[in-house]
Amino acid sequence: MGRKSDRKHSKKNKGGYSGGNDSASLARRILQFLDSNFGQEYNAKQIIKQLDIRDALNKGGVEPVLYQLVDAGKVSRNARNYFSSTKDPDFITGTVDFVNPRFAFIVPDDKEAVDGDILIKEADLKQALDGDKVRVMVFPVKGKTGRTEGRVLEILERSRDEFVGRVEISPRFAFVVPDFKKMHKDIFVHRGDLMGAEHNEKVIVKLTEWREDDKNPTGKVIRVLGKAGLHEVEIHSIMAEFGLPFEYPKEADEEANAIPEKISAKEIKARKDFRDVLTFTIDPVDAKDFDDAISYRELENGNLEIGVHIADVTHYVKPKTALEKEAFNRATSVYLVDRTIPMLPERLSNGLCSLRPNEDKLTFACVFEMDRNAKVVNHWIGRTIIHSNRRYAYEEAQECIDTQSGDYFQELTLLNELAKKIRKQRFDKGAVNFETVEVKFKLDEKGTPLGLFVKERKDIHKLIEEFMLLANKYVAEFIYKKNNGTDTFVYRTHDSPDLDRLETFSGFAKRFGHQMDVTNVQKISAALNKLMDEIQGKPEQNVLEQLAIRSMAKAKYTTEPKGHFGLAFPHYTHFTSPIRRYPDMMVHRLLEHYLEGGKSPEAESWEQKCVHSSEREKRAADAERASIKYKQVEYMSLAEQKDYEGIVSGVTEWGVFVEITETKCEGMIRVQDMDDDYYEFDERNMRLIGTRSKKMITLGDKVMVRVVNTDIDRRTIDLEFAENDRKKSRPRAFN
Repeated sequence: MGRKSDRKHSKKNKGGYSGGNDSASLARRILQFLDSNFGQEYNAKQIIKQLDIRDALNKGGVEPVLYQLVDAGKVSRNARNYFSSTKDPDFITGTVDFVNPRFAFIVPDDKEAVDGDILIKEADLKQALDGDKVRVMVFPVKGKTGRTEGRVLEILERSRDEFVGRVEISPRFAFVVPDFKKMHKDIFVHRGDLMGAEHNEKVIVKLTEWREDDKNPTGKVIRVLGKAGLHEVEIHSIMAEFGLPFEYPKEADEEANAIPEKISAKEIKARKDFRDVLTFTIDPVDAKDFDDAISYRELENGNLEIGVHIADVTHYVKPKTALEKEAFNRATSVYLVDRTIPMLPERLSNGLCSLRPNEDKLTFACVFEMDRNAKVVNHWIGRTIIHSNRRYAYEEAQECIDTQSGDYFQELTLLNELAKKIRKQRFDKGAVNFETVEVKFKLDEKGTPLGLFVKERKDIHKLIEEFMLLANKYVAEFIYKKNNGTDTFVYRTHDSPDLDRLETFSGFAKRFGHQMDVTNVQKISAALNKLMDEIQGKPEQNVLEQLAIRSMAKAKYTTEPKGHFGLAFPHYTHFTSPIRRYPDMMVHRLLEHYLEGGKSPEAESWEQKCVHSSEREKRAADAERASIKYKQVEYMSLAEQKDYEGIVSGVTEWGVFVEITETKCEGMIRVQDMDDDYYEFDERNMRLIGTRSKKMITLGDKVMVRVVNTDIDRRTIDLEFAENDRKKSRPRAFN
């Protein structure tokens, strides 16, 4: 069959197509097209149409050239005379990052297997959703964009099958419009599966079916949250969107409640007794889970003994229990604008483990002997029992220092002086001073924002921070030095910044009038600190701090004993917050194991727990940001209608992001709404340029804006330039 066709083709070639250079050029075009559309089959007519070949000679040459390519083994032909590329593809696994409705990127599990992330068109996603684990066929030739492209062959693991959204009901059917920005499909729901949900209510919907030919998935409502826009409903929506638990499992709660409160004489005897040493806790005014305390006493040799005592959570939470399983699953407490979703049940977090005043408490401690210049001359790590003399709110302790009066003001003052010296030593060694702006809301009893304020960091906050950092550092170094880093342990690491990203950030800072030298790798920390000092209290402070953090590597948990760039520590861990962080529990367990003479366990299972904890940490941060953004949108919807001063915090081809200086809320001006000119995006310089007026809108520009719309569902604020008054301002609409 094949030979017959080839003979037939040879005759046709003889009489109708001359070949030569034109043939070679046409062959290159056809081969490039088929390779770029790897896995697709086309007949000769379709190829002519796709390549837009119009002259008769080249049209007639397509089929002969195809057969030449078949003979050369570069193109495959099936029995129906359809042709396709014969190149061998690569196959990889990865995670979907669904950028927009048109395409997604696959982030490969093995970074070495392919050059960068893989672009997948929506039609080739095989109904994969954001976060899904997939198997991908990588096309052998890069696409028109110059990127590696591919096609999803199989969904290995769904990231989620439950979504939060708003119900839209029509006479015959209903859809749920998901809140999640990376879910680009509405979910069809049969009216009988609405669970009584009404139009415009928020619900949780579970995917039940998605047939290959269906444009949208089908689901059923499994929980009705309530009317969209209400505070409790929106917070529950955020919790559900990020997969945060609504309640603690009954079995774990029962385990917690069954733990006896009384501390046995045997347990006390096994610990260093600090109950007669002055000890206190310093926490936010509304805190209930006190997981760290500081003890203080003067030694006969004139030195000071400072103990950092941490709640001994792993004394109560044992491996292979329901409590342990749930703590691991949550991995961190989550702090939303109006509530805490704790890692441990209240009986432990606010009761047994919380270092409340005037109660004996079990702790794990790092105790330092220091001279008056804050030099550590000795230290001890082990289990202790304490009896806190005083519980301070940050404000109370700061007032004691400021007024030089009140309980233990002299001890607090001396601790503050030591902390300042420790801090200076840290920065002298290259630590970076990131003082991020933290926005807090004043809420009424219904959760409505009455106002917002920027949380101020005072000396007392830095005092606690320095002693916690010191304890974390010494615990990490203690384990590392035992066997030169070969013992399995949980470290908190932070890679050095990528110089290209830092160069880009330096360019951004320059637009705000700040010079930053990033050419000397050894002096990057000093350059960053100089910039952070310069921007303190200035309108651009928050924008530049956020941009600086984005240009840095992300800190993570790992068993690899690498260093921490931001803190300038060769080794660092998290030891001081086991009530709210699972990695700290892991550290306590390993520390106890080694102190009792145990051998190093295999690292793989601990590394998997580290990866899980890092992922959960990111989820918590995303949820916390979403709850703040929700309140910012709600606050701006209620705010006075006026013009606001702002700073351009981001520029994209579709819009300009502006941070309002007064409220620290960020909104967007859409390019499509900027009708005073036609603006083109200059990606290299992160700016928009008016084609007629040559007006430039650049990152860092100070502008006046007004709010024209807020959307609580999507947590967005729409702005317009206030000076653009040639057209009448659109009505201010909110939902």
